[in-house]
Amino acid sequence: MALTGAGVSVPSGIPDFRSAGTGLWENVNPMEVAHIDAFRRDPKVFWRFYGDRFQTLEDKVPNGAHRALATLEERGLLDAVVTQNIDRLHRMAGSKELVEVHGTIDHSSCLRDGSQYAIDDVRARLAADPEGVPRCDCGEPLKPDVVLFGEFLPEGALERAFSLAAGADVLLCVGSSLEVYPIAQLPALTRQAGGAVAIVTQGETPFDARATMKLSGDVVDELEALVAAV
Repeated sequence: MALTGAGVSVPSGIPDFRSAGTGLWENVNPMEVAHIDAFRRDPKVFWRFYGDRFQTLEDKVPNGAHRALATLEERGLLDAVVTQNIDRLHRMAGSKELVEVHGTIDHSSCLRDGSQYAIDDVRARLAADPEGVPRCDCGEPLKPDVVLFGEFLPEGALERAFSLAAGADVLLCVGSSLEVYPIAQLPALTRQAGGAVAIVTQGETPFDARATMKLSGDVVDELEALVAAV
């Protein structure tokens, strides 16, 4: 299986979270703009930030790393991709067995009546609202179907991720800092079950010393080389 983090989407022009100068949290406090309490307290401030995120992601397309993972799955060499990303790029690249543990921007929902709206509809409602808040037909603000700070990860996705890690012969960690729990537990789970862990990321991770292999090159180059080799 593969576990992917923000680094796999950087070649598509999507900034990661903490890199100096370019990270998403470089100039904002995530607890003020990406916490469930912030959404409930002031949807206008929340959507000022998330509306920009939606706009930033609108024209982004999968890169060679996303396509390489989809190719490995198509060849029967990869059971699934577990991703911490919300950007939809794995699905756009053709990954079928995809576990989005932090949710997806593909749709947003109303917390009052549960109505769900696709991203294009949400963008239209965002643009049409005088306060810049996409709203349900009932009038309530819509919330992106992503896991915000202060929320639990979806139980089904988390169980699937842990089950895949426990049964993997190889866990391929791509572009993840392996610092965000509980997903950061997956490499240890694979190793405990007798599997190997291969890390492909340009930065250091807490699991580097215990990994079977660590590759520090560009994620696109490394994964395209892997596809060519197998």
